[in-house]
Amino acid sequence: MSVVVGRSDLQAVEERGARDVLAWAIDTFSPRIALVSSFGAEGVVLIDMLTRIDRSARIIALDTGRLHAETHAVMDAIRERYGVAIQVLFPKSEAVEALVRERGVNLFYKSVENRKECCGVRKVEPLGRALTGLDAWITGLRREQAVTRAEVRKAAVDTDHGGIVKVNPLADWSWDQVWEYIRAHDVPYNALHDQGYPSIGCAPCTRPVVAGEDLRAGRWWWEHGAAVKECGLHSRGP
Repeated sequence: MSVVVGRSDLQAVEERGARDVLAWAIDTFSPRIALVSSFGAEGVVLIDMLTRIDRSARIIALDTGRLHAETHAVMDAIRERYGVAIQVLFPKSEAVEALVRERGVNLFYKSVENRKECCGVRKVEPLGRALTGLDAWITGLRREQAVTRAEVRKAAVDTDHGGIVKVNPLADWSWDQVWEYIRAHDVPYNALHDQGYPSIGCAPCTRPVVAGEDLRAGRWWWEHGAAVKECGLHSRGP
């Protein structure tokens, strides 16, 4: 049976700290809740927090088939460190094959439309399957990450995914706070962060950033002048 929470309940969450937001979410929605992580810095912070609250909570990863080796390495390190199971979802092979056959392996460099189509097949569709049957999901979105995320709430109704609740415990955290937590708790993290990658996606679509660039400037960097750089997982969500 789905859990229903009121607007006032969601607004009250905004005043809580990250760990309390996570604890509220687990207490309210368990077992129909999952953390969906890309295993960037924010994701590993949330996994560390989550295992201190409920080690049995679901952790989901989307493997697009184009991830960096370093991302797979940190996933293994997290499994070993915390003794958790990670549910890994892959895109449908027939959809990937059709896309590559029609538009090429690196179609995303040719147009924004192609890139969004690739993201749709490799990320958005698997996420839809991952969220099926859930009442809530947890993400590492932060307001500081991009202009498209400036209004992110700590908990809000996700109209993009059937009206389930989207929980963003780190919404008001700074990049420095994320790293203070990682260092304080010796959390395993993606080695690419030490090579100038603040935001890590698929290998062909991510590059390091230089001093003064936006944290997400390394994502789809060839899309010069694009106002919205999102893959579709969070494009219109809270």
